[in-house]
Amino acid sequence: MIIMAPVLLILLGATEILQVDLLPDEKISLLPPVNFTIKVTGLAQVLLHWEPNPDQEQRNVNLEYQVKINAPKEDDYETRITESKCVTILHKGFSASVRTILQNDHSLLASSWASAELHAPPGSPGTSVVNLTCTTNTTADNYSHLRPYQVSLHCTWLVGTDAPEDTQYFLYYRYGSWTEECQEYSKDSLGRNIACWFPRTFIRSRGRDWLAVLVNGSSKHSAIKPFDQLFALHTIDRINPPLNVTAEIEGTRLSIQWEKPVSAFPIHCFDYEVKIHNARNGYLQIEKMMTNAFISIIDDLSKYDVQVRAAVSSMCREAGLWSEWSQPIYVGKDEHKPLREWFLIVLMATICFILLILLLICRICHLWIKLFPPIPAPKSSIKDLFVTANYEKAGSVETEIEVISYIEKPGVETLEDSVF
Repeated sequence: MIIMAPVLLILLGATEILQVDLLPDEKISLLPPVNFTIKVTGLAQVLLHWEPNPDQEQRNVNLEYQVKINAPKEDDYETRITESKCVTILHKGFSASVRTILQNDHSLLASSWASAELHAPPGSPGTSVVNLTCTTNTTADNYSHLRPYQVSLHCTWLVGTDAPEDTQYFLYYRYGSWTEECQEYSKDSLGRNIACWFPRTFIRSRGRDWLAVLVNGSSKHSAIKPFDQLFALHTIDRINPPLNVTAEIEGTRLSIQWEKPVSAFPIHCFDYEVKIHNARNGYLQIEKMMTNAFISIIDDLSKYDVQVRAAVSSMCREAGLWSEWSQPIYVGKDEHKPLREWFLIVLMATICFILLILLLICRICHLWIKLFPPIPAPKSSIKDLFVTANYEKAGSVETEIEVISYIEKPGVETLEDSVF
């Protein structure tokens, strides 16, 4: 019994501690927040604000709040403060709810929801822009030491299907706390704005904030419905191609080098792809790497064209778009003959073939002798040339022999006939 007494005291103490922990959850009554409001603070940005319920029983507990976004896209999160900033599109309206919660390791207590809503902005259906797309690009600014790189912004869109002909659109962007209206537009045949160009912006190419773009409009015949959209920079940033690409061949080694693109990201923040095309057999080789040099074993009898492109590595930000390929660099021997040389070769081969056919035909049909008869050999140049022809006629009674002789002398010609 003496040994069991301390054990009982320990168990009773633990029970009392558990009851104290559970007491707030079992007896406290949670009330919803009050004065819940939604306020637009910028393009595609709202501020949610509420206050604790003044009738809420105060105890030594840490109350939290659960925020639930109902539209345009469902989301929920928890916070200890009484306001929350939310970046979201607003042309479809916005609604959210908040409630008081108390949680520990054993249970979760929650109040009822307090809700608020922003209605969609007015406008006739089919009048807002469609297919809004934007791209950013970084250029070097040699005149500014504070911002050595400038980011441009280019956006395009299509006119709403039911927008009147006199509709005019206007574009705004917001990045962080900066908001700008477009000053350089491109127009369609009816004079309506369909594209916008910002040569310089307040966008930081290495930033992680959302880019908010709003396009509204006006018309004398209809209310134009506004349209806003959010862009993550890594999905629209058009990286520049690598600089100073060089390629050299030493025997069967092809060495390629380049420099990083014009970008605010440092040299270690880029992935590269090298494309090597064999012009003789059409073989295409693409290699991916993180360095700015590459060596390949090649056939030294072929000509190659080499290109490189770049993308920001996932080590420095989320994976995005690849740049365009650099201008091709040509190295190696050119085995392709010019068109003129090929024409001459084909022509000579055709002529030789035709001549060969004609010779075969002449040989078969003896046309060569008929066309070109043999030239008789020259006579002997001795003083006298004798030609004798003898004819013999044999009979049973008599024999007749006729001999004809020609004797040629310079200036004199004698004919003797003897008949026997």
